[in-house]
Amino acid sequence: MSRTPDYSLLELASVREGDSVATTLANSARYAQHAEALGFKRFWLAEHHNMEGISSSATSVLVGHIAGKTGSIRVGSGGVMLPNHPPLVIAEQFGTLECLYPGRIDLGLGRAPGTDPVTARALRRDGLGAEQFPEDVARLQNLLGPLQPGQPVKAIPGAGTNVPIWLLGSSLYSAQLAAMRGLPYAFAGHFAPRLYREALKVYRENFEPSEQLRQPYAMLAIPAIPAASKDEARHLATTSYQRILALFRGQPLWMRPPVESMDGLWNPAEEAGVRDFLKLQIMGNSEDLRRQLDDLLTDIQVDELMFTIDIHDPDKRRQALDILAETRSPQTDSDATIN
Repeated sequence: MSRTPDYSLLELASVREGDSVATTLANSARYAQHAEALGFKRFWLAEHHNMEGISSSATSVLVGHIAGKTGSIRVGSGGVMLPNHPPLVIAEQFGTLECLYPGRIDLGLGRAPGTDPVTARALRRDGLGAEQFPEDVARLQNLLGPLQPGQPVKAIPGAGTNVPIWLLGSSLYSAQLAAMRGLPYAFAGHFAPRLYREALKVYRENFEPSEQLRQPYAMLAIPAIPAASKDEARHLATTSYQRILALFRGQPLWMRPPVESMDGLWNPAEEAGVRDFLKLQIMGNSEDLRRQLDDLLTDIQVDELMFTIDIHDPDKRRQALDILAETRSPQTDSDATIN
């Protein structure tokens, strides 16, 4: 691997079956601390609602918690689902976080609700939805930018903090919007792998420089199961298979222990659906991972990879970061970077 993109992590604060939320969040903090010690660049938390087994619904609160438990790694949202929130509230929350942890906060934005339709209606403000997303992004940019003379609505704190805004997506829409606005872009390949090549290409080919970003900067999120061997990785991966299967069935998303075999737990159609969902998943030891990443990066250009790692045992999950870190090549002064 000639030049490895920067490595980052996406966290859902997944609750192991039988664990408490408090235990889960303590494990998430230790996971972030280990990632920081290994030189991972970012630790993002995803907003989801009304999902048993996922405890990252109060995303901005958890961003502050993880930032307070770490010292240098960038912490942010991957993402805040903007249709659920007034832009002013998000500007105040992330402006406050930036004041508390200067230079370490990212604001990733998505235009999906991150939940089911009934819960989305309970969250939604004034019936607004994804169609309002471009205008809400512009409002956030203005609220986090410098105060303007006569500005009637101010984010205090927030104004002048210029918290970096990212657009997240699983289709071509946000890729086009991020390119048009000159914002960094992250593609959600960890659950929507089909359009990643097209979206990254659309983003780079249509990028227009902005005050925040002079050149395109793209991130790809993928699932990973780093382990001592490919056989162990295949075993550990059954935890993620069970969770995606539960998602398809509308069941609670508790993180369950790995099983010896998925035979009898899914039918052929479900197996095909789960494997398609996790199509970009890489697994194995550091050499296995390096080969798979080489293959993945052959025909795409990304500046950063963000990994989701669903491993049931917290110790093995942290050890997985050690294995993943071994796949990185040394960075050079000419490598593209972004805060």
